[in-house]
Amino acid sequence: MPDGLGTGSARAYALLEPLVRAATVRVHPPRGGYDNPGSDWSGPTWGSGFFIAPGWVLTCAHVVGEGGAAMRLAGRELGITFQSGPDGATGTVAGRVECVLPERLEERRPGRRALWDLPDLALVRVLAPVSHACVWLTDRAGPHLDEAAYFGCTEELGVPEITGRTTRLRGIAAHGAAIRLGDDDEIEAGMSGGPVVDLARGEVVGVVKARRHGGGGGLAVSVSQLRTLPMAATGQTGLYRRVMQAHDLYHHDRHLSDLDSRRTWTDVHDELASAEPDRYGARHGGRGRLTPGEFTTLCGLLAELPPPGSSEAVRELVEQARGEEPDTAVPAPLGWRDGLGLLHDPPGVGGEAAAMLRYATGVSVADHREPPSPGADDELWDWVRTTAERLWRPLRRELGEQRDRGLVERERRRRAHAATGARGRSRTATGPPSGPSVLLEVWAHGWEDVHDWRVSVLAGPARPGHVTPIASGVRVRPHDLPEALRAPLAEGFRRCDTHEAASLLEVAVEPELFGLPVDAWTLSGGVPLGVQRPVVLRHPDGDGGPAAAVRWARVREGPLLDQRADCARGRPRSPSPGWLAGLLDNTVPVLCRAADAEPTLGALRAVRETGYGVLVGRRPPPGPPVSCAPFHRGLREELAEAGRAAVLPQRLRALRARAYGADPDAYWAAGVTLVWDDPARPLPEDEPLQGDL
Repeated sequence: MPDGLGTGSARAYALLEPLVRAATVRVHPPRGGYDNPGSDWSGPTWGSGFFIAPGWVLTCAHVVGEGGAAMRLAGRELGITFQSGPDGATGTVAGRVECVLPERLEERRPGRRALWDLPDLALVRVLAPVSHACVWLTDRAGPHLDEAAYFGCTEELGVPEITGRTTRLRGIAAHGAAIRLGDDDEIEAGMSGGPVVDLARGEVVGVVKARRHGGGGGLAVSVSQLRTLPMAATGQTGLYRRVMQAHDLYHHDRHLSDLDSRRTWTDVHDELASAEPDRYGARHGGRGRLTPGEFTTLCGLLAELPPPGSSEAVRELVEQARGEEPDTAVPAPLGWRDGLGLLHDPPGVGGEAAAMLRYATGVSVADHREPPSPGADDELWDWVRTTAERLWRPLRRELGEQRDRGLVERERRRRAHAATGARGRSRTATGPPSGPSVLLEVWAHGWEDVHDWRVSVLAGPARPGHVTPIASGVRVRPHDLPEALRAPLAEGFRRCDTHEAASLLEVAVEPELFGLPVDAWTLSGGVPLGVQRPVVLRHPDGDGGPAAAVRWARVREGPLLDQRADCARGRPRSPSPGWLAGLLDNTVPVLCRAADAEPTLGALRAVRETGYGVLVGRRPPPGPPVSCAPFHRGLREELAEAGRAAVLPQRLRALRARAYGADPDAYWAAGVTLVWDDPARPLPEDEPLQGDL
């Protein structure tokens, strides 16, 4: 090449290496900290990290946990040495660990020299404003297996310095959470936490995690695992969106600025694509792809908008733009940028650029969680229209018609929402979210004390019967279920939660498993699931007979009548089908005894057979039997106050929250369960395989 940089991966490395080195940092004890009180010496190297947005460093959890076996990781302070200027000068600043992944590392850590649990990531906040470079993170959920380079801190010559080496991405592991690195070179210990760069596309795809015993190659963590950062239970807010918004705005501002003549990531992407477009598969400005400058601008314009209301809203727009359902096996798309990552190499006519412009048009007319900055959505549309004309003029007309339809539909939704709000202001509670829900199915193995399970997304009334599987497992012991289901349920919640409310969790099990304490499981944040979100039980066996629809419609609107079904004045009884069938349609049967023992187990089946889609039960408190009168008395008041069954999932969630918050007036509700068989949310009919034969 005329510039002497060579060709292929050698040229890519030469162009990218200065950008990556400038953003890669050394992680070590804080000055005057744990290992060196009163000293200005920075201490030994714990590992590496890299800036992904202004003020935010990504590294491995095991790096920030160095030497702190008894110390809480989140909140721990450390030192960060970084390149502070174009001349290679370094500076040191204090950082604080904001969070680690997985969260359970705070409770249980591996032994010395053992691998830490995936994804083994930590996000560090810088505690002072400093000027620094940031890497470009991939928007794709999974890496392409191609040439790569990894960077980190080494001390080969006795002085800590950031170095880089080339390798190949050999494959993925742990369902895409980890990337296998080739054995071209040895990964030194101080390089843990450093960035892995895809040389073919010029983007960071992973974080160096470990080297193989005996040297040569190792593992990296996919940066898509950042999407598993904790989010508030009341909706999709949190660090991931804040950090990625800052990432995109940083690169957008650098692309537009004329104050600095140094190469930007966008400049390098353009040089790589211009030199060898076929080899690098980059966005090269033809009709099929956006140019690097256009893509950076699009990411920046999307970052100016409020985040999407839910992950499913992103997936729906992607499906419309792509012409097919996007990959369901990747982490949930949480931001508008994540949707772009699902639009590469789409099927059909028009190519990637057309799909991204259709998607951006949909975003410009979406319902945002809060009003966008004045003119932000119009600016996005103006850019879409101009770019469409460059690509293919008929596309501009198609997108204009799409936007017109979207504006009409958005206005219709807003008017309907306003009318509903005006009619419903007097209500103290609402029904559960009407959109997608998380479905947990658990099956028992007969006489064996093990269970099979499956977690899915149930689309809800908008697409009845549509189910998107997330994960499944077999032969899990009851006490191991919470740990086995921690990650799949979290992924389901990320897909279904909205900025307005936490999604519904539906637990479909046979009556003998109605005592499964799913609402009491603590999976994230130290708060039980039933306090964070509405949790309901479902019968997996059909629609409950011809009377079910009538009873459901009547009880949903109320008023509600409670009726003890498995006890009479505190003594157990078995209700007959004839007696149950003769109760008024707005009756809610109440069961106060253990679900897996008679006569309650038989009562549960009889209640279902006679068409009751709503019933309330409980897990009796441990210890000697106590009177069930407080439970029945408190529940009768609750049902009378609720007035209709439609609000029961949310009201019982609030009751659990009161009991969890030590409200004595709500102690009677401990262990309360709700069966809520909504006919508008049909369940899948198949069951998983029962393990190996």
